[in-house]
Amino acid sequence: MEWFTAPELWLGRTVFQRGLAVLYCVAFLSAALQFRALIGERGMLPVPEYLRRTTPLRSPSLFHWRYSDRLFAGVAWTGAALAAALAAGAGDTVPLAVAMLMWLLLWGLYLSIVNVGQTWYGFGWESLLLETGFLAVFLGNDDVAPPLLVLLLLRWLLFRVEFGAGLIKIRGDACWRKLTCLCHHHETQPMPGPLSWFFHRLPRPLHRVEAAANHVVQLGVPFLLFTPQPVASIAAGLMIATQLWLVLSGNFAWLNWLTIVLAAAVLDLSALTAAPPRPDPPLWYAALVVAVTALVLVRSHRPVRNLLSRHQAMNRSYDPFHLVNTYGAFGTVGRVRDEIVVEGTSDRDPGPDTEWREYGFKGKPGDPRRLPRQFAPYHLRLDWLMWFAALSPGYARDWFGPFVERLLAGDRDTLRLLARNPFPDAPPVHVRALLYRYRFSTWRELRATGAWWQRRLLRVYLPPVRLRD
Repeated sequence: MEWFTAPELWLGRTVFQRGLAVLYCVAFLSAALQFRALIGERGMLPVPEYLRRTTPLRSPSLFHWRYSDRLFAGVAWTGAALAAALAAGAGDTVPLAVAMLMWLLLWGLYLSIVNVGQTWYGFGWESLLLETGFLAVFLGNDDVAPPLLVLLLLRWLLFRVEFGAGLIKIRGDACWRKLTCLCHHHETQPMPGPLSWFFHRLPRPLHRVEAAANHVVQLGVPFLLFTPQPVASIAAGLMIATQLWLVLSGNFAWLNWLTIVLAAAVLDLSALTAAPPRPDPPLWYAALVVAVTALVLVRSHRPVRNLLSRHQAMNRSYDPFHLVNTYGAFGTVGRVRDEIVVEGTSDRDPGPDTEWREYGFKGKPGDPRRLPRQFAPYHLRLDWLMWFAALSPGYARDWFGPFVERLLAGDRDTLRLLARNPFPDAPPVHVRALLYRYRFSTWRELRATGAWWQRRLLRVYLPPVRLRD
């Protein structure tokens, strides 16, 4: 069965599998450490209430059987431990069937979380992790050489990620066609990183080069993934370089790292070490791989139609198992950055002289003197949703009120999501939210004030509120 395997790509498969397992571990840790405040039994969007409004067919999850915070924590920590074991190479020390079951269990556990995560899990990289994880089930271990069909499916997925992102940009904001979007993007992206200020201050001609290079890599290079080696490896290398540039310029959870891991599966690294000899794959395994390939190809028709459509959707799943999805990012780029600043006071009757103290978030901009931090691939879900809430109150309709209620109640799980609680001894009596316009400081302003951001008040986002007696 020489046609079935690609032994020269065994090292690329190993890098892919270990990298994917690390990202799974990060995703499960993110769930374990944040879920109680977000979707727990007493969270802002409780899972039990959501389960009463949905069915197992619409959102498959083991939590339809039973939900408790303890069970959710057990699922998340079990997933993190299993992912860590696979990252350490456990999948290559067990029989092929056992390794496949380990990857399948990992996928099933994370699917169960995503399908009850509601707004907090409505990001494209959740579907990307699940689709990648599903294909990883059939990639084999050291008992067999890498199956060529699954490797091609991974390239097809990488193609859709990159080409979809390129098309959504060209079809969307005119600044992508004028090569000016990156004059704004580093400043207005959802969660800037520690180097974003420096990227924003690059000369405008370099921003145009950035945008042009992005178009080349996302619209032209993906087609080279299906060419013979070494051209395919060169194409993957260009994608990896572009994604590393994005890693340095901002915080996009595990989106960039997962794209890098997908590109690693394309690399022919046989020049570094010879592939060890392996027997022909078992017939049952070959049959499974062929069946999965057929399934993915059949289910690809809707993502292909979306790519060809003038009304291309940016990120969408077409089935509750997130098997074959469509992807895209930043079809529009904001020219200005608005931020919600949440404050509290102990005054029972706030007035003009009231002292308001500001809550600090871990990732999103707040204190102008605070340099943005690096968190990716870890995903700060509340901080990301706060960025959307600043764009429009409609994005926060379901969860912002419960968030404020928990601040007024001094809820410990909610406060753990924040970097600074200005009321360590007792919760505030009133909480309000203000909308500010933020921009990066100039070189002169930074030297004079030490502030990375300049901000000015736009309006009241939420007037002072308190808990009922």
